[in-house]
Amino acid sequence: MSDQVLAAIDGSPYAEGVCDYAAWACLALEAPLTFIHVVDNHPQISEPDLSGNLGLGTREHLLEKLSELEEQRAKVNREQGRLILEAAKHRAIEKGVADPAIRQRNDTLVEALVELQDEVRLLVMGKRGETAHQSSEHLGSSLERVVREMHRPILMVPRDYKRPDNVMMAFDGSKTARKGVEMLAKSPLFAGTVCHVVIVGAETAENRSQLEWALAVLCEAGHEAEGAIKAGEVEATLREYQQQHAIDMLIMGAYGHSRIRHLLVGSTTTTMLRNASVPVLILR
Repeated sequence: MSDQVLAAIDGSPYAEGVCDYAAWACLALEAPLTFIHVVDNHPQISEPDLSGNLGLGTREHLLEKLSELEEQRAKVNREQGRLILEAAKHRAIEKGVADPAIRQRNDTLVEALVELQDEVRLLVMGKRGETAHQSSEHLGSSLERVVREMHRPILMVPRDYKRPDNVMMAFDGSKTARKGVEMLAKSPLFAGTVCHVVIVGAETAENRSQLEWALAVLCEAGHEAEGAIKAGEVEATLREYQQQHAIDMLIMGAYGHSRIRHLLVGSTTTTMLRNASVPVLILR
């Protein structure tokens, strides 16, 4: 299945949002839906090694017990994941998805998703996973790594689902951004939505020409399209526009053209992901 919607779920508060947005995307795209739960049996925090303070016989016994505990923990994690997957499948069926598939992998999340990316049309993830700090300004480290390493569109979602009616694309006139506008125009995900295109920069003839091109592409595809050129700091300007126009979803490229392109993700993308209260569709 090279055309599937893949939804990565775990025991975090974002699981229901992931499930609902994945069901929406699957139905809109008429694509198969697969839920994946990844069991990472590597502890997030290394446990102190106390065995060196003990006699040899006791140490061997302790290591045996630790090995048993690790095995028990792995079993519990797998069973917990199976229950989460079954619940997600049931929820998606209630939303109208015909036959969602479920998969469980033993791996790290990033490695599992990168390995499966050739099968994926759209990846849906929560803003943070169950092991991440839950403050609003914190971005899950796995999500940052997935954005950096995956070469498929990624939909990062909040906890609560809302069907998108107004979407906004951050546009800079680059070749990848123009490709993004064309993807937005023809995607079944956005049929019937109002599409906003925002350029953050000076009111120049070049920017005006780029904006008019983007709006024309969207209008020709049957969208109601609005656009603006706004001066200011990129993330703050886009956030203000989003709030003023009740934008339900942000669409942007994974990288800008900054000197830090080779690090994690572009600075604007990372900041937008951290601060977003609505879904963010990251195009590659």
